Amino acid sequence: MTLRIATFNVENLLTRFDFTGFRNQVRQDRVLRLFDIRNEAEYQRLEEARTIALTDDARQHSALAIADADADILCLQEVDNLESLRAFEYGYLFKMVGSGYRQHYLIEGNDTRGIDVAVLMREETRDGQKIECVDVRSHAGITYRDFGLFTSDLAPSLNQDDRIFKRDCLELDLRIGNRPVTLYVVHFKSMGPGRDDLDGRAATMPIRVAEAKAVRRIIENRFGAGHTANKSFVICGDFNDYQEKLVVEGDRRNGYRFRAVDEAASALDVLSQDGFVENAVLRRPVDDRWTLFHSRGPEERHLCQLDYIWLSPALAARNATAMPEIVRGGQPFRTPFPPGQEVERYPRIGWDRPKASDHCPVVMSLDI
Repeated sequence: MTLRIATFNVENLLTRFDFTGFRNQVRQDRVLRLFDIRNEAEYQRLEEARTIALTDDARQHSALAIADADADILCLQEVDNLESLRAFEYGYLFKMVGSGYRQHYLIEGNDTRGIDVAVLMREETRDGQKIECVDVRSHAGITYRDFGLFTSDLAPSLNQDDRIFKRDCLELDLRIGNRPVTLYVVHFKSMGPGRDDLDGRAATMPIRVAEAKAVRRIIENRFGAGHTANKSFVICGDFNDYQEKLVVEGDRRNGYRFRAVDEAASALDVLSQDGFVENAVLRRPVDDRWTLFHSRGPEERHLCQLDYIWLSPALAARNATAMPEIVRGGQPFRTPFPPGQEVERYPRIGWDRPKASDHCPVVMSLDI
């Protein structure tokens, strides 16, 4: 039997407005800086209008990307709450895919902005096998002390009783037909601004390393350390880290060049070392694994994979020839595509926005 599973950072699926930009320019949208706004009430009125106008296009694009992924199980990141998830499913997804995703799962996690991981599931797979969620568990409450993962690298900003996961590691026990599969959904610490002469990725790396170790510990505690190879489990989500990247050089006028670079270290090494799990996207060509375009101006641009479907050794072996897909039709036009990878963008996609998300969905059909 075949199960089609996808992961997608849907980017700020929110039910609320963010007015903090009135006092904090870092949080202020760039278009509002073009106008002379006299007071906070005027700012709130303009921010509401801007957000509503942009959101409809963005959510149509998000729904188109999800429809193209055509997954039985959809793992999402950056979802506000179940109400926003249901509103999006009813108002957008339903119009494109019909009454497909009847099962909704979300548990509030640790994110200070209130964005959580979530799962949408069909009631049956495409070949008619029942999809049943037997149990759901949150691991948002686990602390560094609980797992003994506090290190000196974390000491400047954290303590032992802080929670490890910046969002959660959501664990779902599923039964597909008569076969058990365990799903883990995560959204690791983002690469924020640099500090102490470190860039944003290096400065936040210790947090993601601890999150990766915690995910591995949860799985080993569940199945037994040294006994996970023959189990059927999948880890999906936005890991906010990469083991390789495509550096982008050149410009629109003269053409772009793409140079593959391996990273010396990554939080993901915790999961890939000793074959604990397999990054299925590595089956694609080296220049065709990216799910996000990162740019801080012409001097710092690269394509990289932040979104992952990690397979247990048993699932990887059973699906040795299966190839994951990356849906890129919702990417904005500012994203440079390597030669031969260009796709038709969705209607009304902009240079930077509107877009489906800054991330691309990753989807894979698995023989369970």
